[in-house]
Amino acid sequence: MSGQTVRPDLAALMAAALGRPVAPDEHLAVATSGGPDSLALLSLAAAAFPGRVTALTVDHRLRPAAAAEAAGVAAQCAARAIAHHILVRDGPGFASNVQARARAARYDLLGEWCVQHCHGLLITAHHADDQAETLLMRLNRASGSEGLAGIRAARLLRPGVTLVRPLLDCCKVDLAALASADGWQAVDDPANRDPRHDRTAVRALLATNPALDVGALAASAAHLAADAEALAWAADLAWAGRVRAADGALLVDAAGLPSALVQRLLARAVETLAGRPSRGSDIARLAARLGGGASGTLAGIVARPGPIWQLSVTRPPQKGGKRPQKPA
Repeated sequence: MSGQTVRPDLAALMAAALGRPVAPDEHLAVATSGGPDSLALLSLAAAAFPGRVTALTVDHRLRPAAAAEAAGVAAQCAARAIAHHILVRDGPGFASNVQARARAARYDLLGEWCVQHCHGLLITAHHADDQAETLLMRLNRASGSEGLAGIRAARLLRPGVTLVRPLLDCCKVDLAALASADGWQAVDDPANRDPRHDRTAVRALLATNPALDVGALAASAAHLAADAEALAWAADLAWAGRVRAADGALLVDAAGLPSALVQRLLARAVETLAGRPSRGSDIARLAARLGGGASGTLAGIVARPGPIWQLSVTRPPQKGGKRPQKPA
């Protein structure tokens, strides 16, 4: 890296992620853990959108030092006249799947604050290194195109709040240098080095294998995201022309469609009837059964084969009757 600090144009990156410029009356919340990445993002945001930025730090109450670290971020923000709030998670600790459950709790708190305070944009400091790690992790889990698309630049977090990741093309080392140049004192979260987490192992793999190019991996995820977007568009067209409702069931005409579209239609049909999404691997197995002429069940939905597939909610047995057997 050169001696000059790289300073991305955050307004341009936000516009690219959103597909439009940030409006003059929009307020932005910046998820600020206190790590160098989030502090760099906060610096960029405060400069690009003066007076419209609020830093939010979540204390999960998972580590004794977390409260003091959050207070330290608050003090640094106060010294720079940047609005800051600490959001504290109530409840017991997590016994398992700690990172995923902490992430879900964090986004719940951040999203709720944004709704209550009319901040329509929540931005996080996910960067190219995060994207590369995510891609490798999902490749190792045999993810499909949707999963391999990695971290999306923008998505609706909840009604009225858009989650934006404008720094996905930026490298971690450059963001750390920017935070240091701007005088921030970063927090070192030991969870980032905890060997129990899959991401820690992937991060070490990238650090010790220079042949794995972080920028190239992140770019591949971006290409896959574009492909997934095109596939979603095609699936919407197929849904409009190939799926219809009849007597409480969904009838799916999958004949002649590529398998990727078939699985998307099937996944949407199952979610529509069940009220919740199903895993891609389960959808693939169900599609294979139907394609082979066999019935199948998933998430309380029975699917029957034929020229037109029929999906309906399984019915409980009537009083005194026998429970219908599930298709094999």
